Amino acid sequence: MNQSIQFPDREEWHIEYQAVVFPALVGGMQVFCAISKLVLAQRFGEHTAEEYLNLFRSHRWDLEEEAEVLINAQQEDAQGWYWLS
Repeated sequence: MNQSIQFPDREEWHIEYQAVVFPALVGGMQVFCAISKLVLAQRFGEHTAEEYLNLFRSHRWDLEEEAEVLINAQQEDAQGWYWLS
């Protein structure tokens, strides 16, 4: 699938999902990507929500690459979200 994917710097901590949620623009359409607190803790250790957001920002390029792979493989969940694992 050859499509343009852009990741605007609009990540946020989503309290309900306990995850960092970040948008992607795929061919001009917005989709949502996320990485849960559990996955972040497995990768980086236990932290506060604010620290997880900062860790996301520190590792943005790698995490966006992972999201791009999921998007290209059309690995969205039932709600159309792409969850990093």
